[in-house]
Amino acid sequence: MITWHQTPDADCHKEYQGGAWWLNLEIGTWPIEPGQSIVIVAKARPNDGVPSSPIAFEAVWQHNRGVNSYWWATLGPFRTGDIVEYLINARVNQIHFPPQFFSAHIGPKLLLAFLWHQHQPMYRSLTHQAARGSITQPWVRLHAIRDYYSMAAILSNHPGVHLTINLTPVLLSQLDAYVNGGCSDQALDLTLTPTDNLDDDEREFIATRFFDADWHHEIYPHQRYRELLNQRGRKIPFTNSDITDLRMWFNLAWFGPEFQIGSVLLPDGSTASVRRFLEKGSGFDETDIKEMVEEQFKIMRNVVAIHRNLQDTGQIEVSTTPFYHPILPLIDCTANAIIDREGTALPVPFAFPEDASAQVQNATAYYREIFGKAPRGMWPAEGAVGERIIPHFYENNIRWIATDKGVLKRSGRWGYQADRPQIVCKAWRAGGSDPSHCISIFFRDTELSDAIGFRYASVDPELAASDFLQQLRTRFLPQGNEERLVSVILDGENAWGSYEKSGRRFFDALYRAIVSDQEIATVTFSEYLDGNLERGVRPHPLLEQEGVCELASASWVDEFGSHPGNDLGTWIGEPEENAAWDLLRRARESLRIAGVTPNSHPSAFEAIYAAEGSDWFWWYGNDQTCDSEPLFDDLFRHHLRSAYLLAGLNPPSELDRNIVPHVATWTFSNQRESISRRDRLCIKIGCPGTLVWSVNGWADAQHSALSPSGGVMASLSSYTAILGPFDKAGDSLEFSFQCQCAPKSKCRPDDPCCDQRRYVVCILA
Repeated sequence: MITWHQTPDADCHKEYQGGAWWLNLEIGTWPIEPGQSIVIVAKARPNDGVPSSPIAFEAVWQHNRGVNSYWWATLGPFRTGDIVEYLINARVNQIHFPPQFFSAHIGPKLLLAFLWHQHQPMYRSLTHQAARGSITQPWVRLHAIRDYYSMAAILSNHPGVHLTINLTPVLLSQLDAYVNGGCSDQALDLTLTPTDNLDDDEREFIATRFFDADWHHEIYPHQRYRELLNQRGRKIPFTNSDITDLRMWFNLAWFGPEFQIGSVLLPDGSTASVRRFLEKGSGFDETDIKEMVEEQFKIMRNVVAIHRNLQDTGQIEVSTTPFYHPILPLIDCTANAIIDREGTALPVPFAFPEDASAQVQNATAYYREIFGKAPRGMWPAEGAVGERIIPHFYENNIRWIATDKGVLKRSGRWGYQADRPQIVCKAWRAGGSDPSHCISIFFRDTELSDAIGFRYASVDPELAASDFLQQLRTRFLPQGNEERLVSVILDGENAWGSYEKSGRRFFDALYRAIVSDQEIATVTFSEYLDGNLERGVRPHPLLEQEGVCELASASWVDEFGSHPGNDLGTWIGEPEENAAWDLLRRARESLRIAGVTPNSHPSAFEAIYAAEGSDWFWWYGNDQTCDSEPLFDDLFRHHLRSAYLLAGLNPPSELDRNIVPHVATWTFSNQRESISRRDRLCIKIGCPGTLVWSVNGWADAQHSALSPSGGVMASLSSYTAILGPFDKAGDSLEFSFQCQCAPKSKCRPDDPCCDQRRYVVCILA
């Protein structure tokens, strides 16, 4: 008598029912003959390690199929985390056959690992003489009061959810500069400057830039803020009272909804709330503004604390990134980059592996300073990995990294079939044939990650959560005893401005749905590797992981306009990008030739490391376009200039010239009246739709779809069209908008995006 089990036709199925787990066993036998019987002897080894006494279960014959018989037995009840060991004993009449041993782990079939990535580039000048105004952009501060604190704090309402939050060192260091270093940004300085003390340029800056918020979710819901936007769009001058209210509302709109509608108890025992200001609505005074700013600083002071507290309880893991968010394979050696867009080429090689190692080492040292222990995992900037850079992680005691499944598809001689759950739904080993020099690597599911990042914002939160669970179960839930891990990794801050209530309703619905599904459990990445028997998670040690052959030098991005497949072309290969790499290479070599080292001139190297960040290169070239390209160009060249100055060297004159062409921006809050014919004009509004425009009379008007465009690191949901350069001066550009917002978008016919008036911009020589 031959028996078989844990095969496709005779498997072991786990079922959660009545508050306990049950094992449903199907057993096959051959041949069909009378007098057969099957007895299963099982024992459970629970979390405390003390095994139960063996219990015998007699299997019940179910049916014959072909020449085989099939039997059924139900074992249980068991608890999550139990290891069930069982012997299948077969006999025919009085003849006993050797027993077969099997085991099953009791717990969820599908493990789900979220990673929310939070990052801002280096806005702080290393050569600014004063702390005040040394940070050029307000996004670290504003995301702190909307996202950085609350993305962690919301988990307190969902203790069954475990996940990973990635905080970059360059972000945390700037947050610390606000809280402990006395630093500020221009928008904060103007927020705190009494309206009577503002000069004309400062008033214009406020009237132009203090509408940098999502129209539908951060401006339109607030009557006074909406009135001010419409007033600006119709060029009605602001009074002092208007300017004061605008100084207030720009900040109020960025607070997380929990601070807007209630009072939040913070880890240090203080409470934060701006509810009283929303209820007041208008007519603010300077005392109101100072008190509102203090609420911001309360929240910023507790961002690290809330993460530290949740990590200490085991509910979250805080991972990190190489310090200034560089594309590590390119810092190691640009010659190894995968680029495949027509017309692109690699520049003269930039190869400083010691800088790549320093970025990792400095990140781990800063993490230890902040959290009191070393990090175990890193999200490489933009998921950029490669075979050559694994030693930089291993040598700095990083245990795991992650990237996109598209990188796995390009790895090895023929690529891996990364769309198959059996391939992608597990940890892999990276680093070569010697496991003692390897680390674990995880590959995210692109589709589920992008659904949260780009698609669910316009969907009802409950329906979005339901769709996520349905997609997760349909695509990944195994039918047998197999266990799988699905990694969902995405930007953890910039998407939420497009969500209702900054995504709070969605997260609440998503986390509730996941916790209620007994076949799914959330884990941190280290929890998956180490195991957590109390939660039914077994260990997944490095030695049992399959090795990745020839890990591709690629990222989580497939460059726009390139051949299919993840690559590094977003940051290198186009003329603007290569010009930037050439400036960086020359600056780095100048320090080497001058004998400048990280020990002799640490500040100069900080500036170099800051210039190695990915963010500057992202916006060079034609594959990414936004109206903030000149700002990022200026910051990149500023960091290089600072490196020369801090090393005691003269910056070359090339650093005074723009890399990107000038882009003039037209918005409702900044309605340009003229541009040079050589300029490009970026027309930006907060609604989807069509731009109707002409330079030769309205009869020849053209229609251009407004393309979605994020606000760089600010998560501003906007829609743009870029026109120009123009043929000749003396013409005038005339345009209007056809708004195509969804019915629930809160647009009104009298809003500037919907009133279809025509605007004119003169084209000058």
